[in-house]
Amino acid sequence: MTGRPAARLSGAAYAVGAYVLWGFLPLYFVLLEPTGPWEVVAWRILLSLAFYLMLIPIVGGGARLRAVLASRRLVAWTGVAGLLIFVNWTVFVLAALTGHVIEMSLGYFINPIVTVLLGVFVLRERLRRLQWTAVGLAGLATLVIVVGYGAVPWLAFAVAFSFGFYSLVKRHIGPAVDVTSGLVMESLWLAPVAIAQLVVVAMTTGLTIVSAGTGHGVLLALAGVVTAAPLMLFAAGARRVPLTVLGIAQFVTPTMQLVIGVWVLDEPMPPERWAGFAIVWVALIVFTVDSVMARRRVLTPTVSLTRQE
Repeated sequence: MTGRPAARLSGAAYAVGAYVLWGFLPLYFVLLEPTGPWEVVAWRILLSLAFYLMLIPIVGGGARLRAVLASRRLVAWTGVAGLLIFVNWTVFVLAALTGHVIEMSLGYFINPIVTVLLGVFVLRERLRRLQWTAVGLAGLATLVIVVGYGAVPWLAFAVAFSFGFYSLVKRHIGPAVDVTSGLVMESLWLAPVAIAQLVVVAMTTGLTIVSAGTGHGVLLALAGVVTAAPLMLFAAGARRVPLTVLGIAQFVTPTMQLVIGVWVLDEPMPPERWAGFAIVWVALIVFTVDSVMARRRVLTPTVSLTRQE
């Protein structure tokens, strides 16, 4: 019994560490200027692939990776996952380098709501009342932002839906693909795209990894570790803590991004945006309360049976 609380505590620490690192990512990408988004994404793909390939023998994942490669279905699904995470990464970097970090944070705030909607329309899941309330509030928040700000938050939608569909694909694949093998396969699918991007950048503006100085080159070379480290921490945390803990902890990332966008990068935050975000936060509170209550209802019979025994 003593090991379980310790494992949950360490798992929560791993998960929070992952979300904190993701929260700081916009600052890292801003530091990479004058490197453009296409070069950043390309190096992120190739360098993270190199990191994962070095990790495979360390974690003993060779047999699991070969098993995935032997299945055409799993190979195809990892390709779909790779495409979705490519969209997510590209939008993320574009937002960070074009002064739209606040809008990107909105995308990650509404991502849990998007995931719920995908469950309804794709998996035919049924929502509880409080979940529908949260969805309605998220829709109202979006409407407030669109009307007040005068623009549709396309970057936020792109971030939320690309990661939502990515999570859906990962759920569909399930335990058949372990974390490291999945990341290797997704990066392998994207490697030709990344190489093509680097060729185009080299022929047009030139590669900043060699032209912007040694310090900048080293900073850009860290893109693989910066990409892989939070994913590894998240995977370690997800195995040790309940989904409700992960669901609550995930709001660390967009909160940090919002703070960075407003008070560090000095992006505009007019009253209508604050109003929209306030409604989103209410929606997330409703969503989180419902998740906690639902989990307690599931666990209560188990606890009662254990006591009777």
